Amino acid sequence: MMMRSLLPLLLGAVMLPAAMDSAHANPFSASSNHSFLERRDIPNLNSAAFVVANHRTGEVLSEHNGNRVMPIASLTKLMTALVVLDANQRLNETLTVTNADVDRIKGTGSRLAIGSKLSRAEMLHIALMSSENRAASALGRNYPGGLRAFVEAMNAKARMLGMWNTHYADSTGLTPRNVSTAQDLAKLAAAAAAYPLIRQYSTDDQSYVRTNKSQLHYRNSNRLVREGQWEFTLSKTGYIREAGRCLVLGTRVNSEPVIMVLLNAETTNDRVADAKRIRTWLESSGRTTLAANQSAMLRE
Repeated sequence: MMMRSLLPLLLGAVMLPAAMDSAHANPFSASSNHSFLERRDIPNLNSAAFVVANHRTGEVLSEHNGNRVMPIASLTKLMTALVVLDANQRLNETLTVTNADVDRIKGTGSRLAIGSKLSRAEMLHIALMSSENRAASALGRNYPGGLRAFVEAMNAKARMLGMWNTHYADSTGLTPRNVSTAQDLAKLAAAAAAYPLIRQYSTDDQSYVRTNKSQLHYRNSNRLVREGQWEFTLSKTGYIREAGRCLVLGTRVNSEPVIMVLLNAETTNDRVADAKRIRTWLESSGRTTLAANQSAMLRE
């Protein structure tokens, strides 16, 4: 099989958090070209665009429509988390849900009533784990300079990560004006996985939070995390009508760290099935790195 070269897909973060785990450092800063395998190697995928990459080496193992700009829904919240943590705001500070956090774009509801009070850490936790929109809105609104400054910081961080086809308009992903590509989101996933708190919060199965006099039980929005059959280093789901069902995850396959980005599947079952098909393909083909593949092809 012929392989084509690809300009460096993932440029890496210019600034990584001080608490970064070296095992999850962003390797995607190499100046050399990376290769990729064609979509036909992974059969019957439902997602309109996807990227599969080795997090350790920065190799793109397979992709389809990787540069197509599309709405990204709540995958936005990974960037929301990066900006919150980069600002070094107090995680134990109490934030209050207000009328400004009500969804007036899609009209979705929320379990966080107006007046609910949670710490910034709790807001971040349920925004990442359960895609709680009012929590993500409150995080952006309580940024120095307010939501407008927060969105500016999101777009600045995107440029810093080399996400040139990405634009953010809010902190929740409810607006279809939040757009990106599968390739850009692979960069974001690699950067987000360098933050221990994002790894923990996004992959927790469940959490209880007490707001006012009520205790709320939240579960992870990713069915694969809830099933408990995989090892995850990162997880985020997304959905609005314009974006379809989206998924970003980090996992391990054949002892190698793998990033998957899946965009615009029709149903939740479709995106879950795609992730499982990719994992099966990686396990059965051994294509978790390209160096070994290239050596094997030379012998064919």
